[in-house]
Amino acid sequence: MLSPVLCSDLAALEPEYTEADVISTVEFNQTGEFLATGDKGGRVVIFQREPQGEYNVYSTFQSHEPEFDYLKSLEIEEKINKIRWLPPHNPAHFLLSTNDKTVKLWKVSERDKRAEGYNLRDEEGRLKDLSTVTTLQVPVLRPMDLLVEATPRRVFANAHAYHINSISVNSDCETYLSADDLRINLWHLSITDRSFNIVDLKPENMEDLSEVITVAEFHPHHCHLLAFSSSTGTTRLCDMRARALCDQHAKLYEEAVDPARRSFFSEIVSSVSDVKFSHSGRYLLTRDYLTAKVWDLNMENKPVETYQVHDYLRTKLCSLYESDCIFDKFECAWNGTDSVIMTGAYNNYFRMFDRASRRDVTLEASREMCKRRAVLQPRRVCVGKKRKETDVSVDSLDFRKKILHTAWHPKENIIAIAASNNLYIFQDRLTANGHHNTPEIQSAPPK
Repeated sequence: MLSPVLCSDLAALEPEYTEADVISTVEFNQTGEFLATGDKGGRVVIFQREPQGEYNVYSTFQSHEPEFDYLKSLEIEEKINKIRWLPPHNPAHFLLSTNDKTVKLWKVSERDKRAEGYNLRDEEGRLKDLSTVTTLQVPVLRPMDLLVEATPRRVFANAHAYHINSISVNSDCETYLSADDLRINLWHLSITDRSFNIVDLKPENMEDLSEVITVAEFHPHHCHLLAFSSSTGTTRLCDMRARALCDQHAKLYEEAVDPARRSFFSEIVSSVSDVKFSHSGRYLLTRDYLTAKVWDLNMENKPVETYQVHDYLRTKLCSLYESDCIFDKFECAWNGTDSVIMTGAYNNYFRMFDRASRRDVTLEASREMCKRRAVLQPRRVCVGKKRKETDVSVDSLDFRKKILHTAWHPKENIIAIAASNNLYIFQDRLTANGHHNTPEIQSAPPK
């Protein structure tokens, strides 16, 4: 997988953009045919893969609007925090989207025919005068231009006192979870007026609060298992068969910190920002500020693999703390065979790690790099003196440019990278004999 990749600047806007245009989540559906993005303006943009392999805009709709909580005098942003696709069961597509307080279930469907010849309504849909109806006719379906409709089917609201950070669809395809800083709720997809609280970390006295939930996810195959991570760097595996309230975990994944290396920043950088089960369900991938770790579900005391994402930042933690960059939440992803992992970094860099060979590569997602027929070249960040002209000094990294949101096609070597208001698609292309070939870049439709 670590060979040259194809880059496609799909949703590149003009250099001047607003905060509402910044992409806040990226997610492939189960087949990889569709790719959904959400932004800080509450919009969802869905891309569809064409037969030639290109992704083009399929549908755009406004998922959430800004609201105001008058009881708490609190403004609720329209920013889309997460998107999750439901497994397909019919020609329509369903997805969940959430902002800080409300989860919505959307149906995305196609219409290429319309009914005509109603007896009681005219062509514009207005009711006719019944006295003018003298004959009865059978309505007929007429062809029309393809129309893609997005309609809200369910609204799941008023269940979270704190900001929602995660949603995850269960493998039973009937339930899903939503998690905020202190609680995880279990919902049925057809019931909107109640949910079940399955994890509650809120202490009786808030002064005793020692950790918050950062991310939660269901196991891909076992509907009774879920994992959630916290700001203390721990990840808990819970079994809902044991008890309704999962306040007692089944397993606790935590790596002991060397007291000699403990510092003021130790707890901050150990906070887990993302958790992903492998497709096989055997492993957990966690991402903290400096590292990505792979855990075997059967081994709790230490990860089986640890990858340094940007260890060169250890000397910069003080300035990163002052600029609040140390609180950035990077996501991670598995490839379809669980053999390679990917996560983002600063300077619009993203990192890939091959688990078998232990090789890694740093690549850059930027409009300057995505020229026609271009092949991405590996990047290298150096702490001391540059060895090559293409090396980048750690002092020249732009911490305003960051890759926080990534997604990997479930079956192919295709990845989606969100960089500010731009969405990039990278992929390997194979020749007929199975060897990697130099890729080309597809054209970029506007967002």
